Amino acid sequence: MHVFIDENGEIRSCYLKAGCQKEGNFRHQLSNCDCVSNAHEIQFSSSSTTTSESQEPSSGDQAASALQQQLLLMVARRTLSESPRQPSQDPEDSSCSSAQRKLNRQFYRFIIFPGKWIKVWYDRLTLLALLDRTEDIKENVFAVLLVVLVSLLGFLTLNQGFCKDIWVLLFCLVMASCQYSLLKSVQPDPASPIHGHNKIITYSRPVYFCILCGLILLLDAGSKDTNPPFYTVYGLKLFSPRSLQSARDHVIVFLYCFPAISLLGLFPQINTFCIYLLEQIDMLLFGGSAAAGFISALYSISRSFVVLIVLYAFCFSAVKEPWDAQHIPALFSAFCGLLVALSYHLSRQSSDPSVLMSLIQCKYVPHFLRQQFEDSAADPLPEKMRESVKEILKSDLIVCTAAAVLSFAVSASTVFLSLRPFLSIVLFALAWTVGFVTHYVLPQLRKHHPWLWISHPILKSKEHQQREVRDAAHLMWFERLYVWLQCFEKYILYPAIILNALTIDAFSISKYKKLGTHCDIILITVAGMKLLRSSFCNPINQFVTLSFTVIFFRFDYRDISENFLLDFFMMSIVFHKASFIAPLWDLLQKLQFIMAYIAPWQIAWGSSFHVFAQLFAIPHILYKFDSAMLFFQTLATSVFSTPLSPFLGSVIFIASYARPIKFWEKNYNTKRSDHSNTRLAIQIEKDAGNDDNNLNSIFYEHLTRSLQESLCGDLILGRWGNYNTGDCFILASDYLNAFVHLIEIGNGLVTFQLRGLEFRGTYCQQREVEAITEGDEDNEGCCCCKPGHLPHLLSCNAAFNLRWLTWEITRTQYILEGYSIIDNNAATMLQVFDLRRILIRYYIKSIIYFTASSPKILDWIKDESIQKILQPYAKWHYIERDLAMFNINIDEDYVPCLQGITRASFCSVYLDWIQFCARKRVEHLDSDEDSPLVTLSFALCILGRRALGTAAHNMAISLDSFLYGLHALFKGDFRIAAKDEWVFADMDLLHKVVAPAIRMSLKLHQDQFTCPDEYEDPAVLYEAIQSFEEKVVICHEGDPAWRSAVLSNREELLTLRHVVDEGADEYKVIMLHKSYLSFKVIKVNKECVRGLWAGQQQELIFLRNRNPERGSIQNNKQVLRNLINSSCDQPLGYPMYVSPLTTSYLGTHSQLRNIWGGPVSLDNIKKWFRSKWLRMRKDCHAAHHERGNVEEVDSGGGSSSSSNSTGNSSQSSSSQPTRDGTPQLQASSQEVHQRTGRRKPRSQSVQAHSALNQRPPASSHSGPIVESRQPFIQTSTSAHEIAQRLSSSQLSFHNSATSVFSQSPAVPVAGQLTVQDQAAAMLRSSLASSTSSTLSLLFGKRSFSSALVISGLSAADGGNTSDTQSSSSMNIAMGPSARAASQTTRQLTETTCEATDATEPRPRREAGPGPAIFMSRNLECRRASQEDMALEDTASQQSLSEEQ
Repeated sequence: MHVFIDENGEIRSCYLKAGCQKEGNFRHQLSNCDCVSNAHEIQFSSSSTTTSESQEPSSGDQAASALQQQLLLMVARRTLSESPRQPSQDPEDSSCSSAQRKLNRQFYRFIIFPGKWIKVWYDRLTLLALLDRTEDIKENVFAVLLVVLVSLLGFLTLNQGFCKDIWVLLFCLVMASCQYSLLKSVQPDPASPIHGHNKIITYSRPVYFCILCGLILLLDAGSKDTNPPFYTVYGLKLFSPRSLQSARDHVIVFLYCFPAISLLGLFPQINTFCIYLLEQIDMLLFGGSAAAGFISALYSISRSFVVLIVLYAFCFSAVKEPWDAQHIPALFSAFCGLLVALSYHLSRQSSDPSVLMSLIQCKYVPHFLRQQFEDSAADPLPEKMRESVKEILKSDLIVCTAAAVLSFAVSASTVFLSLRPFLSIVLFALAWTVGFVTHYVLPQLRKHHPWLWISHPILKSKEHQQREVRDAAHLMWFERLYVWLQCFEKYILYPAIILNALTIDAFSISKYKKLGTHCDIILITVAGMKLLRSSFCNPINQFVTLSFTVIFFRFDYRDISENFLLDFFMMSIVFHKASFIAPLWDLLQKLQFIMAYIAPWQIAWGSSFHVFAQLFAIPHILYKFDSAMLFFQTLATSVFSTPLSPFLGSVIFIASYARPIKFWEKNYNTKRSDHSNTRLAIQIEKDAGNDDNNLNSIFYEHLTRSLQESLCGDLILGRWGNYNTGDCFILASDYLNAFVHLIEIGNGLVTFQLRGLEFRGTYCQQREVEAITEGDEDNEGCCCCKPGHLPHLLSCNAAFNLRWLTWEITRTQYILEGYSIIDNNAATMLQVFDLRRILIRYYIKSIIYFTASSPKILDWIKDESIQKILQPYAKWHYIERDLAMFNINIDEDYVPCLQGITRASFCSVYLDWIQFCARKRVEHLDSDEDSPLVTLSFALCILGRRALGTAAHNMAISLDSFLYGLHALFKGDFRIAAKDEWVFADMDLLHKVVAPAIRMSLKLHQDQFTCPDEYEDPAVLYEAIQSFEEKVVICHEGDPAWRSAVLSNREELLTLRHVVDEGADEYKVIMLHKSYLSFKVIKVNKECVRGLWAGQQQELIFLRNRNPERGSIQNNKQVLRNLINSSCDQPLGYPMYVSPLTTSYLGTHSQLRNIWGGPVSLDNIKKWFRSKWLRMRKDCHAAHHERGNVEEVDSGGGSSSSSNSTGNSSQSSSSQPTRDGTPQLQASSQEVHQRTGRRKPRSQSVQAHSALNQRPPASSHSGPIVESRQPFIQTSTSAHEIAQRLSSSQLSFHNSATSVFSQSPAVPVAGQLTVQDQAAAMLRSSLASSTSSTLSLLFGKRSFSSALVISGLSAADGGNTSDTQSSSSMNIAMGPSARAASQTTRQLTETTCEATDATEPRPRREAGPGPAIFMSRNLECRRASQEDMALEDTASQQSLSEEQ
């Protein structure tokens, strides 16, 4: 029993614990009206008790009854004390008030030693206000150690005599505040990132005090050194006593300001500081990438130090002794090779070791992860990421080896020392040119508004003008150019520049050690590794850094230059994130954010505070002093990478604490709320997570998976413009608005985090989305007038406004795989009874379908227990009467006169469908009117309709009740009546028949709106249900199968959603179709994002502003303030979904695989060499036969004719007959002519040659040879003699052709044509063969492609042109004697052209289906050769014209 009584004697609260749970036993003594209690000993952190004078224990029941009497007496006395009475009439008042005062004295028993304790006279709330509550012994031990360390370091610092007079008191106050913060911390702290009690922030102040005091003592010891080793770098004397003393004094002043700095929140909590410090060291010194957490930062810097130690050992061995310019040591060449290889490998690895550790555990310790894999079996992402890491490791094993060998060879060749300084100048100029074109010109030409003046992109993608995207993004030529320029830049150009500088500097160091051997070697090793890793990871800004390095140290300050490698290293730190010099990129972005935010013509007035605060914008603009102060603040925050945030959303800017690239300390691993992690009672009573935000978050999760596959490749293709570590983008579409934060950028990998915003956002969010989507092309204003604008240019006002924004549209048509969402109001579709009747009809037919198609139907029919229960349903006079369940308005088999449903009425409507479904089974299934199948179907249909009526609360006429019941059955909530409990004999009757039937009926009901009468045909309906069952996922959104289907990229999904939002109770039918979504990509100033996020954190956590309509979240189109602030971590913002840190790898992008063929591995190399070897064999084989063709042409007609006859005799015996005993026919080019109607004359002139002269395939040593069995034709004309002599050239041309194409179609039999037709075909084939032999002589092994090109060009102009070009080509090969013969041949060809065209279709019609097969093959061969033909088209024409 616990009793809390205030100082007035009133009982504030009391409760009684039963049995062993009671903590105190109370006993009332009626003799003296005194109240005593017996309290057990409790520790310091237990509940409060009251004082006691007695230690006698008592039983639980007696104590409870006695205490009840005591409480009743006290309540009665309190009631009596409220009535007016005289003091003399109550002699017991004094004794009772003293007892109440004793009860009011509460204390804690704090145990010091066993059996020894002291009393702490505070109640619980007072004690919590005085001290923090610590429950872990480790926290107490750590706090004690910190207290001792603060006292010790403070004593040592004071003992040195640094503080005098009042500064001693200030120092003691700082030390005491750090010690007291361990007892009672500041909650909330200005630097606390979370709401509520933050345990980590407790230790921040004492740790910082210890760090500063230790730094003071260290600097003081260095300043007192008599012989200090100091160095001069860039004219500055480092580590001199005077510089160390100055640094010590500045740290002491900083320590005096410790309370004010802590109040302003400029010190992050200690874990954030450790991540920030390790990340900055790794990025600035070693060229590392951003860290995902403390373990990630520790892992990154550890591997960098390991690589540094290995490289230092090689470099020290090579540089410790002088070496000649003509003989570079092998160890130094090995050092260069290792430097390039290890830098490349480090740039390819992520800073998060979790995926790598998971891969190692899967390989070597699989039994530890068995349970984890079973839990995540439905999610394909972890396995996909492990496969990507495995591909990277296999590729690095080969690439690093090759890079090391090449670097070793180049370094050992002494090319860098021999060609200096000319090689350096060439490399610098080439790097600047390539960088300027790649990272400035091309991105500007591809922007939505190039240079903020042009109204449209100059280099447009194929999807730019498309209103609806139906396919993936097309790979453009400038994207290929951008990729190859980047590869040349970061894999060839910058490694050459760095190796050149490294070799020259190492050669100088070997002869003269300026800073000492160890220091010089460490500097060049660190500089080389940092520059190489930065170039491999992201070379976008490298050309700017290189240009400034050359200009600054070669022209402006040549005297202070150390060496190029160190100059380049220092300038890269200056440009990005320096410790003592402001990073220029961060400074420029902060200035752009400030100027756009405080511009007077676009200042946003969000609250009453802003009316007063915006007046501070005037001094920032008008007065130089305030502007200088703001600039100094901006400069200081840029040095330490701290955000500069607007105070409460106003134009007053204050600095926040330093943060890593990741910004938010919280790590997300969001789990969706569904039926797998909610209680069954919650699922039945209400929908788990039935709000739109929770249900729609799956689309952002799917968007994250799509970005995981394509983001890295799209960034390399330049589709997001220029990018860098920490950049922020917004993806905006019709209903999806996602915030993408790039955290880590490596060589072939990008780590990002996606934050999904609400579908239906607030008013402010909609205004900013409209600002993004609206265009500036229609703006015609110039100041106050509207003179218009020049074509393809923006107006003056539009160009001016674009320059005062902190965001920019980089792409308007960015294509990603996603789902198009179609939602229909279920109330609208089921408002009319006729529509509900259609739904019930499909419901019953679906039940029948799933019953008849179930593999257990025979077991159900033969089950005697089920058949015994279903005997009433087998009777024809059985009537199912239930007025609350069945209705004439929605049931087609309802009998009004009987007021129910009978078996006869059911069979009259659905018997045909039952029999149709039964006939579709493989095994025979009886389906007549009296069959058990009809009985079971009838019973299940009655059960399904009764379940729907029960779920609708027996009010099926009401639309709301009907929708409620439909949704209950859709999610699987079946309330089975007593008479339907027979279904529990086999639960598959519910799970596999009734449950999928209600879902299938909704899908069929949706489709019937497009084709109302289509499903009246049983065959069409059966095929539709069968197709939907295989392809469409129909389930409730709370079912885990829904999330699994969405993440598995299923083609189509359907669900019924119940949404209760702001009092509106709606049911929606959601249909998802996999398609390609179009997004706008908006790049936002990252300093603007960091500043607004930091401002929200300070305002809501430290200042505790709970106003939902606060001014800092009102819309501001210039900075997108509402969109950015709503993407903060909850509860600061309200994102619908926040993804975990997700890494996108280059190998998962399909289009980039087409450019460079995927990752480098032994298998891929083997396949590549094998394909090249096979192609080389084919080309050599073709070249061998082409040389044979030339020899045959030169040898004369006798030999060629003899060889031709021999070939014909050998080939005719190997022709393959068809089923009818006739040879298969080759498809001529007439079908192509029929498809391309306007090229009819050319096809007619060519088809005789293709039909008559190509022969069926026959095996030989050189592959298939085509032939045709033609009778011997004797003519006395010279043209025929020439044609006969050139027939061997035709044969060898076909040999060459068939050696390239493995299949050769058959040709029609020559006996089916007339002699005149055969003669004309022979003459045309001779002309073509002369052309092929000529091209064989001129163009070598590519004669086949060239012949096709020339024949196509000649046929394009008609028969005369073809003959002319053929004769001209023949003249080239055979001389003037053949020209007259070719003219005679042309005349004979013209006379026989018409007869050939007339007789050619006849054998094609008689050939049957054979020609169609070979015709398609012939078309495939022609299409496959079009690429080669196109390459040699122009060259062939020029060669022929020159020879003529």
